[in-house]
Amino acid sequence: MSALVVSDVSRNFGGVQALSNVSMTAEPGERHLIIGPNGAGKTTLFNVLTGTFAASGGSVLLFGRDITQLPPYERARLGLARTFQITNLFPRLTVLENVLLALQAADTSAFSLYRRLRANVPVFRRAKALLDDWDLAAIAEKTAKEISYGEKRQVDLILAIAARPKVLLLDEPIAGLSAAEVVRVVGMIRRLPREITILMIEHDMDVAFELADRITVLHQGRLIADGDVAAIRNDPQVAEIYLGAD
Repeated sequence: MSALVVSDVSRNFGGVQALSNVSMTAEPGERHLIIGPNGAGKTTLFNVLTGTFAASGGSVLLFGRDITQLPPYERARLGLARTFQITNLFPRLTVLENVLLALQAADTSAFSLYRRLRANVPVFRRAKALLDDWDLAAIAEKTAKEISYGEKRQVDLILAIAARPKVLLLDEPIAGLSAAEVVRVVGMIRRLPREITILMIEHDMDVAFELADRITVLHQGRLIADGDVAAIRNDPQVAEIYLGAD
């Protein structure tokens, strides 16, 4: 069974069609890259997949279940998680406290308005373990506003995997990073277990070709190519529209 099946999905904003009959499939464990020039509809597609925007037409299946009409929180409960282009950390909380909140949101049985964040021992231990596992223990007690942008992107990724998602959508996770930070974040993505299916929007073609099992190319809201790395490298339409070939 496919992890995600997108069938003829469209999204209109008044008279503007941002997505037009887009169809694609992501298989379990696949690293599926979504590429295309600015305005191609990539983030709009992610917003439709997560329920931020309602589809104007078509359907979305998550492991065979139709989620087209479900609100975002129900999609999250079914195993769909996402990062955004702009980090969503609480700036005055420590990195550890941000992770604790993410874990509590994923496990409602652990949530309590009357108990300090750090008082739930199992959740606290898991938060510490996540930061240890991803070599971020050194910044655990720093507030989010004190850490670098690259570190924020890394913490964003930890928050997304805290809920143990089945399908993870990464919206330009290396945008704005230095070369060293790109290496770090790409390394984290490589380390994610194959139990997690990844869809990732990326502009850096070298990174896209390095990470992808499969690539979908969007242009002006339409799917123009879909295939493995070799097929996309050799597609003349992709070269003309996206890579700037003459």
